[in-house]
Amino acid sequence: MQKYLSILLILMLAVACGGGSTNSDKAEKPLLTVTIEPQRYFLEQLAGEDYRINTLVPPGTSPETYEPSPSVMIDLGKSAIYFRVGDLGFEKVWSARLVENNPDVNIVDCSVGIELMAGDLHDHDHDHGDHGDHAGHADHSGQDHTPGGLDPHVWSSPRAMRIFARNMLDALVKTNPERAEFYQENHRLLTEKIDAVDSTLTALLNKAPSRSFIIYHPALGYLARDYGLQQHSIEFEGKSPSPAQLKELVDLARQEEINTLFVQRGFDLKNGEVIARELGAELFEIDPLRYEWDNELIRIATILSRQRDE
Repeated sequence: MQKYLSILLILMLAVACGGGSTNSDKAEKPLLTVTIEPQRYFLEQLAGEDYRINTLVPPGTSPETYEPSPSVMIDLGKSAIYFRVGDLGFEKVWSARLVENNPDVNIVDCSVGIELMAGDLHDHDHDHGDHGDHAGHADHSGQDHTPGGLDPHVWSSPRAMRIFARNMLDALVKTNPERAEFYQENHRLLTEKIDAVDSTLTALLNKAPSRSFIIYHPALGYLARDYGLQQHSIEFEGKSPSPAQLKELVDLARQEEINTLFVQRGFDLKNGEVIARELGAELFEIDPLRYEWDNELIRIATILSRQRDE
C-alpha cells in the first residue's frame, strides 16, 4: 500500500510541476493590446506565439462610444505596446490618460501613412456648392464631409491595411529586434494574404450591378473609396435620421437604383427595414469588427456583387 501511495504522490507532483511550468511560461509572455478584433487578427499573424494579445473593445460593441472599465485600463497599462487604430473617438481620450498613468507603454498609431478620409456626417446630401476650403465637401466615394474629424474605419480596405500591417511590424521589430527576421517573414506571408483579399474584392466588385449601397453607420468608406463605390449612411451626424432625412435617402436610393442595405451587428435594424420595404431592397447584417477580417470583407463584396435576379 505504501508503495502505491508513493507512486501516486510522484505522479501528482509530476503533473503539478508540468502544469505549473506551462502556466508560468504563458504568464511570462509580454502583453500587447489592440483596440478592435481585426487588429488582433493582423497582430497574431505577425507576432506568432511571442506575446499575449488583449483586445479592448468587446465584440458587438461600438468602438466610437466604448468606455473601458478601470480593470481594462489596468491591463492596458501592463502592455508592452498599445496598438491604437488611429482616430477612433475614445482612443484619443484614453490614450492621453494611458500616457499620463503609464509612461512606459509604447503607443503605436497603426494608421500613420494611410491617406485618411474626412469624417462622415451626412453621406446623402448632394448640395456640393463651392463654399471654399473650410466648408463641407464630397470625395469620390460619394460621401460628404465636414472638417474637424477623420474617418477611422481604415480596416475596411485591404489597400489601407498594407500600411497598417507595416506599422505593426515596425513596432514589433523595434521592441524585440532579436526576433526581427521572424516578424519580417510573417509580414511577408500576411502581405500575401492581404493581396489575395484585394484581388478577390476587385474581381467581385467589378461585377457589382450597382455602384452604391446604403449602410446604417458609415463604416465602409475606405472600401467604397478604393473600389469605386458610393456609401450612403442611414445614420445622420451619429444619430438616427428624422422622417425627412429618411425620405431624402429613399429618393436617392431610387435614383441610384440601390438594392443593398447593410446594418452592422449591434445596431438597430428598424430604420434599415423601413427603407428596405420602401425600395424592395435586401437588408443584410454585417460585422466589420469581426476577427475574421478577410472572410467578412469577402462576404460583403459577395453580397454587393450578387445579380438582381438572385
